[in-house]
Amino acid sequence: MDLGPPRAFLEPAHIALGPRIHEFGTREFAGHTRGDEDDQAVRRRAREICQQLGDGGWLKFVADQDFRACCVIREGLAFHSPLGDAMFALQALGSTPIVLAGDKAQKRRWVEAATRGEAVAAFAMTEPEAGSDVGAMQTTAIDDGDSYVLNGVKTFISNAGIADFYLLFALTEPDGGTRGMSAFVLPADTPGFRFVRPLLMADPHPLGEIALEDCRLPKAARVGAEGEGFKIGMATLDRLRPTVGAAACGMAGRALHEALGHAIVREQFGKPLADFQITQEKLGRMATDLTAARLLVYRAAWERDGGMARTDVEAAMAKSFATETAQRVVDDAVQILGGRGVLADHPVDRLYRSVRALRIYEGATEIQRLIIARHLITARREEMKLT
Repeated sequence: MDLGPPRAFLEPAHIALGPRIHEFGTREFAGHTRGDEDDQAVRRRAREICQQLGDGGWLKFVADQDFRACCVIREGLAFHSPLGDAMFALQALGSTPIVLAGDKAQKRRWVEAATRGEAVAAFAMTEPEAGSDVGAMQTTAIDDGDSYVLNGVKTFISNAGIADFYLLFALTEPDGGTRGMSAFVLPADTPGFRFVRPLLMADPHPLGEIALEDCRLPKAARVGAEGEGFKIGMATLDRLRPTVGAAACGMAGRALHEALGHAIVREQFGKPLADFQITQEKLGRMATDLTAARLLVYRAAWERDGGMARTDVEAAMAKSFATETAQRVVDDAVQILGGRGVLADHPVDRLYRSVRALRIYEGATEIQRLIIARHLITARREEMKLT
């Protein structure tokens, strides 16, 4: 039985990417286990991975905005290495706003370098008081003639401290809320920019806090027009949310793979675990839920690649269902593996620590369900006005 990406939503070129990304993942990530978790080691490894992704040509699909290809790649990377998947995702997050709204000079300098893996990207939106509530942002960018002066703090920023550039959001109208938000590309060597501290996660990941202290950026650093930052940021997340779901499918797929292998060879009470009905029930549910998640993920990416103007509902369904499913599948895999599933050097333990963050970043599950519900309510109200 084929438990890979659903072919109904893919072109032959996308289907051909699957075996290639798995070969890449097997070659590049074999042997990297939990033992290599020192923060500095993780940061060095993250930069290495970024270069490997660039050398392999995988990041060009971000510049091309081929989201089905990005889903196939993220699913394959997440199967082999959550950190490898994260680096691909962060290059996409930092580059996509420039692809959507940047000028030619910005694309030439930053997107091309990011695509080659020569410039590490970061996406800096979250603040201590502004997570899901983006409108609570406090970082400002004050017009000062031919430049902007930025002040503020960003936290929970992936690639903080190793990124070469940050796609950063700040208020050009301090009291304007989301309507006063603008986007900027901030080189890491800009005076006034400071890496404050790393934030250590249970799963190896280059996370941290950054600060802007009278940080001066030229007007040419603004991405898009003033006040368009919120629109650019949301358009980016709308496009990339299905790929988060794809990463979740990759982690769930690896968990199912490990659970199946263990159940077949592990004997208890005189027979393999796979012969017990309770194990079979878990495996059957895991496979079914994973297949349903993949269908939602690749449908959303197919709609976007097909030119659908807005895919916020499709993306929300894909991201929320796939990430919640992956959490359950990985947890079931731990149960099937028993003690082996919580050993530090086992892939399922790594997945258990990695999968949890997917349900939060780029829009928590609860926020995605609000998006879906509000769309349904609005549509139904419109129908009722017509009857």
